[in-house]
Amino acid sequence: MNTAVAAFLGRHNFPVKQDIDAVVDALLFDMNEGLSGRKAGQDMIRTFCNPPDKGPDGQSVIVIDAGGTNFRSCLVSFDGKGKPSIDFMEKTRMPGTDGELSKKDFFDKFAENLEHLKDKSDKIGFCFSYPMTITEDGDGVLINFSKEIKAPEVVGSHIGKELAKALKAHGWKKDVKISLLNDTVAALLAGAATVADGMKYSSYVGFILGTGMNGAYIQGEDSRYKNLKRQIVVCESGKFADVIKSDFDIALDKKSEKPGTGLMEKQCSGAYMGPLSYEAVHAAASEGLFSDKFCQSLLQIKGLTQIEMDNFLHAPYSTASILGAKAAESATADDYDKLFQLLDAIVDRCARLATAILAACVIQGGCGKEATKPVCLLCDGTSFYKTYKVRPRVESYLEEILLRQRELYYEIVSCDNDITLGSAIGGLIKK
Repeated sequence: MNTAVAAFLGRHNFPVKQDIDAVVDALLFDMNEGLSGRKAGQDMIRTFCNPPDKGPDGQSVIVIDAGGTNFRSCLVSFDGKGKPSIDFMEKTRMPGTDGELSKKDFFDKFAENLEHLKDKSDKIGFCFSYPMTITEDGDGVLINFSKEIKAPEVVGSHIGKELAKALKAHGWKKDVKISLLNDTVAALLAGAATVADGMKYSSYVGFILGTGMNGAYIQGEDSRYKNLKRQIVVCESGKFADVIKSDFDIALDKKSEKPGTGLMEKQCSGAYMGPLSYEAVHAAASEGLFSDKFCQSLLQIKGLTQIEMDNFLHAPYSTASILGAKAAESATADDYDKLFQLLDAIVDRCARLATAILAACVIQGGCGKEATKPVCLLCDGTSFYKTYKVRPRVESYLEEILLRQRELYYEIVSCDNDITLGSAIGGLIKK
């Protein structure tokens, strides 16, 4: 790394080449605290469900995917051999992203978005990608919103119960059974439902790195944890706080909707990667890391998105991105190199933290000890697959952390429509 960039990052407490093993150890300690009923950064939410033993042959289920930005809904139907088909798919904005909503207005918006699916099934698999306490009947009580959703009255509500009430008010005749699940649980269930012929997995992990970030795994029975039967556990990894916080992280957190929360998520998820890069670039330009003309040009930028910073990393000499355009006007060759390395350090830390979460889930799950039965890691999210070199770096770091150091076997997989498929299966699990 350029010595000036390294010195700048060190001055601001930004960890170059983050120690992945140290983060794994901290995550595992925190997981154990949460599962033991003690205070922990991660919520370690029990879901009271496991992947089903049989396929969902001949059934239909309404699927809702309420994510950080989008609200998707459709009908998933399984034929006699369990092959799914997806119909009536619609996508709109997630309620609460365009202004604050009351509790009633929030669920009314949901009901309006589901009008095209009215009474097409009495089962709803609801992927609600926010921290919840899952109840034994499959409902979910919202702990808090992340991703800048503005609907504070909804916190503490039974999401399924409130939605069912809103659907009734909007003329639904069927009494619907709504099963709440997290997107990581949906990913995990999709991985379990799409195992290739001749393949066996010892366990499953669901991991999301998109607008937000989270992990889920299957926790086996363990004498350390009272009354904990084998089940999927959602970690809420994005809430983990025992990570090194640079000056850029602190500045971003202060400007966020909810300072002091979601600290790990703010270091590497898509909702925050752009603003975090802006804080670093703005500080670098203010301190004269680049040539005088380029510093002045960069200081004119009022913000960055993940797409803008990622476009520069993929094609630094393209003028299609705001950073590339500014660089073309006034940057020296040294400026290009410094800016690239600065942004690349942010992305590399993201990959290292993602690796730590995946590794901790595998280790805590206690499986993957046989080469022929690895742990299936279903990874989802545009930040994982499209952000500059995140996936190949995660693959490389995982090989070192899990395979070489611990002789634990795993396989990263993906499947089309994974969250939709997993949510449908979640809607059909009997509780």
